[in-house]
Amino acid sequence: MLGNFSYVNATKLYFGDDSLKYLNDELPKYGENVMLIYGGGSIKKNGIYDDVVSILKKNGKNIVEDGGVMPNPTVEKLRDGVAKAKENNVDLLLAVGGGSCCDYAKAVSVSVNCDEDPWDKYYIRFEEPTCEIVPVGCVLTMAGTGSEMNGGAVITNHDEKLKIGHVFGEEVMPKFSILNPKYTMSLPKRQMTAGIYDIFNHICEQYFSGDDDNTSDYLAEALMKSVIKSSLVAIDNPEDYEARSNIMWSATWALNTLISRGKSTDWMVHMLGQSAGAYTDATHGLTLAAVSLPYYKYILPYGLHKFKRFATEVWG
Repeated sequence: MLGNFSYVNATKLYFGDDSLKYLNDELPKYGENVMLIYGGGSIKKNGIYDDVVSILKKNGKNIVEDGGVMPNPTVEKLRDGVAKAKENNVDLLLAVGGGSCCDYAKAVSVSVNCDEDPWDKYYIRFEEPTCEIVPVGCVLTMAGTGSEMNGGAVITNHDEKLKIGHVFGEEVMPKFSILNPKYTMSLPKRQMTAGIYDIFNHICEQYFSGDDDNTSDYLAEALMKSVIKSSLVAIDNPEDYEARSNIMWSATWALNTLISRGKSTDWMVHMLGQSAGAYTDATHGLTLAAVSLPYYKYILPYGLHKFKRFATEVWG
């Protein structure tokens, strides 16, 4: 394993079908004003919203609602969320949803106390936060992005036709994330499969780099095999808890920076996919699926030995 690196992950995870109860352990650590971030309202239909609100009220929190986070959060939504958080002196940003809600919460967290425009500072100049950061917690309802345990925050600017991710440091990572695999079971199959491809491609982006014998590659191969096996089960039976739990856990470890240690990584598929998404607003996992095969065909001659290993070790 070549190179020098450090590893830290600041996020505490609670996993399992009874994990939401641990929100009671986390909430007392933060002030009374909580901004509840969610998407299009599906959590109100499946009961998750009521369960979370009940716990927030039980802990004496003032709830500031920030719904309507879109699958590709926009810079306009970010600015609106920052204004709402400022106005209500928010102490905790609680994202209840998929990776888009988690990404959006992290983007808000570094912008509330920032005197500059967040798009210019973080997404054009790629500067790091120098202001106080509002803590983030996540209750995950979709597996795919790994945003629940990393510092990434992707924001789209339709006017400029740009979709850009900024991977912030450990200080921006969620302080805690709650992962209940049952929460993912109400997703439409199209969203589930898009999330599965996102997971798999996160691993590929790190795996297809470097030539040394690297422990991170062995971890990546195991994760890919797990995703393949569990996804085949879940596609046939979306209610299979074992499959959905393995997919959810693999998604987290696919992009919490662990398997990138000692790797140069690539991320070109994500750059191409995000470029397509900036113009089309298409689902992230679907854009990755669209561009990955031609890209890997293009680079295959330059890394044939790794693709042979991939075929043998992952696909058998």
